[in-house]
Amino acid sequence: MADLKQPEDDVIVAAQAGAPAELLADSFGDYVRILAKRISSGESGALPVIIGLVVIVGFFWFKNHAFLQPRNLVNLMTQSAFIITLGMAEIFVLLLGDIDLAAGFTAACAAVIALWMLALGDPWWAAVIVALVAAAAYGALQGGITARLGLPSFVVTLAGQLGLSGLLLYLINATGNIGVGGVISLHNSIINDIENGYLNPTATWIVMIVIAAVAGLIIFYGDIRRRTAGLVAPPLSVTLLKIAGIAVACIVVAWIANTNRGRLIVVEGMPWSVLVVLAILFLWTVLLGRTRFGRYVYAIGGNAEAARRAGISIVRIRTLAFMLCGLTAGITGIIYASYLGSISNGVNGGQNVLNAVAAAVIGGTSLFGGRGKMLNAVLGGLVVGVIYNGLQLLGLSAAAQLMWTALVLLAAVIVDRITRRGSAG
Repeated sequence: MADLKQPEDDVIVAAQAGAPAELLADSFGDYVRILAKRISSGESGALPVIIGLVVIVGFFWFKNHAFLQPRNLVNLMTQSAFIITLGMAEIFVLLLGDIDLAAGFTAACAAVIALWMLALGDPWWAAVIVALVAAAAYGALQGGITARLGLPSFVVTLAGQLGLSGLLLYLINATGNIGVGGVISLHNSIINDIENGYLNPTATWIVMIVIAAVAGLIIFYGDIRRRTAGLVAPPLSVTLLKIAGIAVACIVVAWIANTNRGRLIVVEGMPWSVLVVLAILFLWTVLLGRTRFGRYVYAIGGNAEAARRAGISIVRIRTLAFMLCGLTAGITGIIYASYLGSISNGVNGGQNVLNAVAAAVIGGTSLFGGRGKMLNAVLGGLVVGVIYNGLQLLGLSAAAQLMWTALVLLAAVIVDRITRRGSAG
């Protein structure tokens, strides 16, 4: 059977060297010991960002007890949604060792297209589809130029950022009476409800219980399949611990969302934006973790030359990765327009994309390619969102928000570099 192995398998195995600790452990005790050994050698995974998130949350709660009130926590979820999804967009290209500096304005232009069509009376689903197709096509264009001509993605996407910022101005000016004062308002209840609508409390509990149950079944069934196929599987205790952790997280989130956070009227339930983020997280995690495309992305990011020699089409995979980055940026644009209730020519697409890159890197995705996953954008996006939200509660300026985010990003990059040196040693 070994002779039937595909030529790229060796590259993929090499790129994914360093199996997860749960696959190397025979018991929960072994799992803890392997984790401790990896942490001591610099392979700390997501642990630094989780500890950092706890510390930052604790700091802001100490300074202002309103930080952990349900009202503020739900606001934090909705405020962080577009940062998280744009961070997911960046992960597609960061895994290849590339970057997309134009993603923030790709999102803004997609939002303009959608809101423009809505203002003209087109159905909301048609407006969303056209906007997403346009964003994906532009991402593919950037990827094709980068991959086929061998140009640095930094330069290509920097040009894209400048070009799209001009296109944003042109599109809003071209809307005539629709874009009044450089602003196109959102007049669609369905799009508006992404950030401003909520499930009722009963539906919130049902959805979160279903999410916990489905996630648990997927994890458990995956382990059974590995054992049936004669592959190494995690100890049952580790699997049950993961499932319990997911269940607890879902219960906590549902309890927070269902706590009344209104002042004059009752406001309860899960924001739709949280469910949108979870849906994107699930789809893209499956794409990267369970498909050949995902394996090729990690292989190219780990060693592009070895991947090329193994027969992997680097041009095609890179183009697809940039296309998916553009598509996810387009989704972000819709979420961002829902959050603002409009889109304007004053959108700071440059800062948004830098926050997205910061979210991905802070969460644990490497700037040097080959390491990271979609969950990193969620963790890092929450860190960025917590910093902004907490500093706003303390009444500090935007300058302080940017400087604190910069410090956290710098710390994350330093940890990434130290980890890589430790792994190489």
